[in-house]
Amino acid sequence: MIVDGRYVEVDGATAFVACAGEADATPVLCVHTAGQTGEQWREVLLDLPATGYRVIAPDLPGHGRSDPAPGGPVSDLAAYARWCGELLDALGVERAHLVGCSIGGRIVLDLAGRRPGLPLAVVAMAANRREGMVSPGGLRRELEDSSSPSRADRTYHGTLASLGTAVGPDRAELLAARHRREDPIVTTSDLIGWADHPLGELPAAIAASVRLVCGAEDFWLDPAVAASLKEQIPNCTVCVLEGVGHYPMEEVGDFAAVLAGWLAAAGADR
Repeated sequence: MIVDGRYVEVDGATAFVACAGEADATPVLCVHTAGQTGEQWREVLLDLPATGYRVIAPDLPGHGRSDPAPGGPVSDLAAYARWCGELLDALGVERAHLVGCSIGGRIVLDLAGRRPGLPLAVVAMAANRREGMVSPGGLRRELEDSSSPSRADRTYHGTLASLGTAVGPDRAELLAARHRREDPIVTTSDLIGWADHPLGELPAAIAASVRLVCGAEDFWLDPAVAASLKEQIPNCTVCVLEGVGHYPMEEVGDFAAVLAGWLAAAGADR
């Protein structure tokens, strides 16, 4: 599969987005986790188009090959949600499946609630129910290198700790090495947004079907608490993945096939 990388002007800055699949196939927007890039969706970009989808995997502002947001690092996930909507507008996409993990899961839920006519279906993985689960003040303190160990080392070892037992040691080492490429200031800003972001009444406005996906071994989130978000969403199912931690799209073998099954089950392809 050929992956097409392109630059698009969005909200006053240049954004990088990777796309794969036929131009007239059903679009699937894939939003990455805090500090990371569309690289997290590599296997989805390579394999999902064979099942009839067009994958769109951007680098959020300040991440990877996207320019920083005009105001600097973003700590408001609602701003990322609006940005994703503007990116789809710039690409001429009127309707799409929305898929995200961690902050990406929160972002796609926010976007789906703000623009009910946009999503065909939503898959929100590792998306916490409410703000306040992590201390924003503690995260801001981590912006000072003197207050904590090396942020690159913390990302590396934190990634290893965040993976489930189904991930083999070689794969875990590869993922940890990929993750430590992040800009730690951008990552911490993302996490401040994750800690502060209020979904409020937005989930109740989501018209599309929603699948909440939780890793049974996700140490960031209690799957039972994360799954309780289902109470706020009209058409919602919950899936708990055994042996999986915080990054299902990187941990689950043949994840593209799993995702294709979830999207097909939603019955919303145009």
